[in-house]
Amino acid sequence: MRIRRENSLMLIVDLQSRLLSVIDGGDQAVNEAAWLGALASDLDIPVWLTEQYPEGLGHSDPRLLEALPQARCWAKTHFGAHDEPTLARALAESERHQVILCGAEAHICVMQTALGLLEAKYEVYWLVEATASRRREEAKLAMERVASAGVVAVSADMVAYEWLQRCDDASFKRAHQNFLKVRSARPLRF
Repeated sequence: MRIRRENSLMLIVDLQSRLLSVIDGGDQAVNEAAWLGALASDLDIPVWLTEQYPEGLGHSDPRLLEALPQARCWAKTHFGAHDEPTLARALAESERHQVILCGAEAHICVMQTALGLLEAKYEVYWLVEATASRRREEAKLAMERVASAGVVAVSADMVAYEWLQRCDDASFKRAHQNFLKVRSARPLRF
């Protein structure tokens, strides 16, 4: 199954300022989520951010907010974002059934969101280089668990090129100039 831009929505879970200081790979997660989110916005793919108890953990990282000014932001108290009734209803109404998922912490909120989305019959794609936890081993364990449940591990490049589909149209040329070329030399940790 391929990822299609007309069926996609990007969901960035809890990359919040007060939480990121203790997240192993948090800076990379923010950078990669911001990069793919900006491309998604350029391609008219909805981008949503969640914030777990923002009164205590702060709001989304300023780099994300700057890169994604059109993103829709959801405050939540459930660890699994899909357990929030207003978000679940809005997602159903969007008629987007492929969710590109990333954020923190991988083994708590991102994992529970992924499992909830699967239960609700969405296709879930785990953006590996933009998903992190305090301890790297827990992020790896979470990815293994959700993969065994049916979530598909992907990289930002994989998603980007599936969204673009071809190299001979205006959207690819714009994406290549504004997103793909600048990313090509950036080192990543998976």
